[in-house]
Amino acid sequence: CASAVMDSNHAETHNDELVLHRGFTLIRGTHDPDDVDQIKHLEIRDSDVFVATYPKSGTIWLQQILLLVEAKGDVTAIRNPTIVSNADIMPWMESIGTREMFITAPSPRMRVTHLQPQFMPLALSQRGKVIYVARNPKDVLVSYFYFHKMAKMLETPKDFNDFFEKFLRGDLFGCSWFDHIKAWYSVKDEMNMLFFTFEEMIQDLKSVVQRISLFLGKDLTNEEQANVVKHSTFKKMKDIPQANYKQVSEEMFNHQNGMFMRKGTIGDWKNHFTVAQNERFDQVFQKEMKDFPVSFIWDIKDIE
Repeated sequence: CASAVMDSNHAETHNDELVLHRGFTLIRGTHDPDDVDQIKHLEIRDSDVFVATYPKSGTIWLQQILLLVEAKGDVTAIRNPTIVSNADIMPWMESIGTREMFITAPSPRMRVTHLQPQFMPLALSQRGKVIYVARNPKDVLVSYFYFHKMAKMLETPKDFNDFFEKFLRGDLFGCSWFDHIKAWYSVKDEMNMLFFTFEEMIQDLKSVVQRISLFLGKDLTNEEQANVVKHSTFKKMKDIPQANYKQVSEEMFNHQNGMFMRKGTIGDWKNHFTVAQNERFDQVFQKEMKDFPVSFIWDIKDIE
C-alpha cells in the first residue's frame, strides 16, 4: 500500500480515514486492527461461505444471489421489513462486531469481505467455501470514485485525476487492486474456492447462478433457479431496498451524492478516462498482470 497511509502503530497523516495494518489499509472507526487479527483464529464449519472481493466488484450483487439461493428463490426472505439491508444477514467480516457474532451464529454463516487472504481463517484450508469475484479494474476505479463521494467513512475525492492516481498507488481501503486479485488467485487451490468475474455475471447470470448453486451443494429446481436470477438482476435489485442499501442511515451514506447501485455495466470507464489516463493505466496493468491467467472484458460491446 502507499506510504501516504501510516501504520496503525504510528501517527496519522492527511488521510485520517485509513489505517495501514500489516500492509493492508483498514477504515478507522469501521475496522479494529486487533479484531481483524483475530479472524484467522476462527473455527470454521463445512457450511460457512465467504464472498471475497475488492471493493466495488459485485459484493452486494453476490449478497443478493447467495441469500436467494439459500432461500430457494423466495424473495420474501430478503424483503423482510425488519431488515435494513442485506448486510444485516450477510455482513462484512472485517467490520467491528461481526467476528463475535460469527462465533455463535447459526449455520449457514455467510459473510462478505474485502480483506486479503492472509487475514482469513486458517481453517478455510480444511473446510468452508470461498467465492471470489473479480471485476475489470477500470470500471472498479470509476465505481469506487463515486462510492467515495457518498460514503461518509471515506475521504471525499479531490477530483477524478487525484483518485485515479490513488487507485494506481493502492492508497485506498482495500489497497492495490492488482495485489488483491493476485493474492486471492494464488491461494485458490489451497481452499475450496469458486472464482469468476463480474463481467461473466452480466454476460450470463443464469449460468453463474447455476455454478454458485452447484458449488454450495444446493439442489434448486429450474423454477427456483429462475426466481434467483429474476430477483438478482440490476433492475430488480434497484427496487428492493434491502438490496440497494437505500435504507442505510444518512450517517453512513450521503444518498444525495450518489447511489450504492449506480450503473452495473461494463465499460463505463470510457466515459471518464482521458486518452492519457487510459494509456497510463494500460502500462501499469500490463506490468502488474503480465503473467496473470484470467482475461477481462473491458466493454459491453464485446459481449453483445
